[in-house]
Amino acid sequence: MRQNKDKHIVVLKGGWSAERKVSLDSGKACANALKKIGYRVTEVDIKRDLAQLLDALNPKPDIVFNALHGRYGEDGSIPAILNILEIPYTHSGLLPSALAMDKFQAKQLLLSAGIPFPTGTIADRETLACRLPIDPPIVVKPINEGSSVGVQIIRENASFVDFEQWQEGQKLLVEEFIPGRELTVAVMGNKALGVTELQPKSDFYDFEAKYTDGKTVHKCPALIDGNVSAEAMKYAELAHKVLGCRGISRSDFRYNDTAGEPGKLFMLEVNTQPGMTSLSLVPEQAAMAGISFAGLVDWMVKQARFD
Repeated sequence: MRQNKDKHIVVLKGGWSAERKVSLDSGKACANALKKIGYRVTEVDIKRDLAQLLDALNPKPDIVFNALHGRYGEDGSIPAILNILEIPYTHSGLLPSALAMDKFQAKQLLLSAGIPFPTGTIADRETLACRLPIDPPIVVKPINEGSSVGVQIIRENASFVDFEQWQEGQKLLVEEFIPGRELTVAVMGNKALGVTELQPKSDFYDFEAKYTDGKTVHKCPALIDGNVSAEAMKYAELAHKVLGCRGISRSDFRYNDTAGEPGKLFMLEVNTQPGMTSLSLVPEQAAMAGISFAGLVDWMVKQARFD
């Protein structure tokens, strides 16, 4: 504890992405935990102002805890600045962050490593308005958003598609819809912590289901075939390694067991900056592994470095 008091940590939170509220919650929770275990902590609500960020980092803190979510926070922009300033920071570096944030590029890399994904392609709003490139049911989502922002399921014989949800010219990932269950695996260091099944009370695991208490049931550990559970953890560890992640990551899956178990597993994406709120999945899996929230953030701080 005394050693911690010598360390000054700046927690970056907020930002201006669609996930600002989630980031504020994550940042507050992490800052409070770090304070409780003796670190000197400064919380900074980041604006779209480089001078503000540089001012907050002068004099240099010992470590930056990056609690930003969404574009600009977890796409490599913050690590790029911190690398130049030579300030150690939590989570993944510039390249893994940028790769994972581009869902299509990450998918191509991970497919080449043998990890299964749903069939899909890239399109934009204008293309989709004329013709769907894949027969429904399909899932459409921006290639560079998180927390299910902008995700839409287009089912067979859909009477309405909300094209206004997407911006003109925005790149969208269009994939076949995989029926079955929603699974997630957290990786800490290079080791998977476990498998959680998510049972949303709505049609799918959207933003509201993720961040509203009582909207989703978490089954941790997931009650699925043991071999499938082991496979999900293996793929999550492999994705973490192939992308070059460090610290923590979280891989999301669909598990099609509609014809019975064992079914077929499909990775959806890798998140290099998973949520750290009271409803978040990484702290929950860490707790199941006997790691407290304070222990988790302390470990993350001790892994901090710049590239």
